[in-house]
Amino acid sequence: MYVLFINPPGLTRPHPPGTCMGMTEPIADSLIPYDEIVQDALRSVVWRVLKRVEAEGLPGQHHFYIAFNTKAPGVSIPKRLSERYPDEMTIVIQHQYWDLSVDDLGFTIGLSFNQVPAKLRVPYAALTGFVDPAVNFALQFQAGGEGAVAPEPEPDPEPQQDLGENVVAFDFKRKK
Repeated sequence: MYVLFINPPGLTRPHPPGTCMGMTEPIADSLIPYDEIVQDALRSVVWRVLKRVEAEGLPGQHHFYIAFNTKAPGVSIPKRLSERYPDEMTIVIQHQYWDLSVDDLGFTIGLSFNQVPAKLRVPYAALTGFVDPAVNFALQFQAGGEGAVAPEPEPDPEPQQDLGENVVAFDFKRKK
C-alpha cells in the first residue's frame, strides 16, 4: 500500500497509517468535495489498469480481486448471482475470463461461476475494493462514487510556483 504523509505547519505528529488529513471524516465547512474527488481519482486507477489488461492481457503473475456492490445502479449480473450475493460480490480476474470491455463508466467481463458462464457489467461507482495480490497492492473505496472516472483531457500546464517546504507538487503526465 502506498501512502504519502505531509505534515502541515504546526502538526507535531503524522496522521495514523492509512489515513490522510480530512479523509477519515468530512472536512468541516468545506465547499470542495475532497472525499469524492479522491474516490474518483482512485477509481481511475482501476480504469487505467483494466484498459491496459484489455489491450495487452494480464502481465506476469498479476491478477485482481474486484469487490463491488451488487445493488448499485448500473450493475448487471445474472439473477442467480444477485440472489447468492445480495449486497457485495468479489470477482477474480486471473486465468479464465473473456470479453473484457472497458469504457469510461465501467467494465463488462465474462466469467465462469461453478462452470456456468456469466456476463457481468460493473460500473466503477459500484466498486468497493481492488486488490492485486501479486504485488501487494490494494484500494478500498467508499460506497456510491459518481460514476465516470476516465481522466479528462489535461489543460496546458501552468508554471510551477514555490509551495513551501511542507507541500509536494504532483504533475502527473499520462502517455498519449
